[in-house]
Amino acid sequence: MSLETIPKDPNRNLRACLFCSLVKTFDQFELDGCDNCEEQLHMKNNRDAVYDCTSANFDGMVAMMSGDDSWVAKWQRIGRFVKGCYALSVTGRLPPGIVRELKRKGIMYRPRDVSQKL
Repeated sequence: MSLETIPKDPNRNLRACLFCSLVKTFDQFELDGCDNCEEQLHMKNNRDAVYDCTSANFDGMVAMMSGDDSWVAKWQRIGRFVKGCYALSVTGRLPPGIVRELKRKGIMYRPRDVSQKL
């Protein structure tokens, strides 16, 4: 992730990925996909997938620059992801069909919504 992909206007259509909690604008997700999850979620050039796999309802943000050195990154489970801004909690869940596909590929999905007990 380059500095150009970090959201520039904090009040402008920000969304968080439901899988990794990366925060970008809707247009950035549609143009570039998710820098961490594109292989699994296929949001690039897919407006419907951006709506399905991101949420505009999230709490807090943290900027992660060096995941290997950050206990906050480890605590948020973002230590292996790209540099960028991440939501602390994202309201919503991935659609069941995507969750099934992830499970079929051996990828565990853990919702990023900390306001609900699982």
